[in-house]
Amino acid sequence: MSPSQESVFPEYETDTSQTSKLIRKFKETPFVPVGMAGFAAVVAYGLYRLKHRGDMKMSLHLIHMRVAAQGFVVGALTCGVLYSMYKEYIVKPKE
Repeated sequence: MSPSQESVFPEYETDTSQTSKLIRKFKETPFVPVGMAGFAAVVAYGLYRLKHRGDMKMSLHLIHMRVAAQGFVVGALTCGVLYSMYKEYIVKPKE
């Protein structure tokens, strides 16, 4: 691309490092990292509670942890969609 031509996506070309791209994505969709962190927290808690589950069967414990982790991720995605709709249709000035 010659220097005289203007870039089509200038904001994407200025961010060259992976961390800056990741930070930009997290700013655009803030509930994705919340969902990922919640999923990791539920999995870690499930692994911790695996030793102290008492007389509960292993399969039942794993099913409960899977449902909890999926529920947290679906809830975070739902909040993210609602947040983006709020920003797009309510906060955005009318054109």
